[in-house]
Amino acid sequence: MPVLPGAEPYHHEGGEVGVLLCHGFTGSPQSMRPWGEYLAERGLTVSVPLLPGHGTRWQDMQSTRWQDWYAEVDRELRELRERCAQVFVCGLSMGGALTLRLAAKHGPAISGIVVVNPAVRMHGAAAYALPVLRHVLPSVGGLANDIAKDGKVELGYTRTPLHAAYSLGRLFRLVDAALPQVTQPMLLLRSPKDHVVPPSDSARVLSRVSSTDVREILLEQSYHVATLDHDAERIFEESHAFIGRLAPTVGKKGSTTGG
Repeated sequence: MPVLPGAEPYHHEGGEVGVLLCHGFTGSPQSMRPWGEYLAERGLTVSVPLLPGHGTRWQDMQSTRWQDWYAEVDRELRELRERCAQVFVCGLSMGGALTLRLAAKHGPAISGIVVVNPAVRMHGAAAYALPVLRHVLPSVGGLANDIAKDGKVELGYTRTPLHAAYSLGRLFRLVDAALPQVTQPMLLLRSPKDHVVPPSDSARVLSRVSSTDVREILLEQSYHVATLDHDAERIFEESHAFIGRLAPTVGKKGSTTGG
């Protein structure tokens, strides 16, 4: 299936500091592209991959699993490490879970992480019903487009494929168990008025990671897809400042190979 217009992956070759941006479940790079472009304009090398099964139609996601999504961001991270002296990883929602797993697995190869409304647990009846329900119903209503700002639309699926959702729950369990292995500096931004991911997910991340350099910022004017919402500019600015504090060479050209 052709990729939906606007859902294409985004890459920019910049300086020796690289940033990997991970989009959310049933979403696409469209929700991360303004963030990626902001960082690219300031001299960073940026990668916003399209996760397998995303950006086309929800039926294409039914045959994909968390291992497929993780393998894509892991591959992109390794490519950035070959080209850049330092690499940072950022994620929205499920992209936050993928970011945390990369951080736990790759350790010091990642210089810092930024997570926006990270999802790390399956909540409510879905956690218990999915193992059976996924064999009865192919999909349920979608999660996309939780945005407060008028006129902003997230390019995501209107249906949630349940086989993929079940696999998402398995990813969450792995990520949650490995949170103590996350040691990198972390910036966590969350929306108190998030209708998709409850605040308890962010609280759990903050309480369980082993990072000592941690900052939390509240996005008071935004809903779940904060990267397209009223607080988007603040996310971009704060993440750029966070990266700049940890990477003195931000915006500088030059090819330094990371190990």
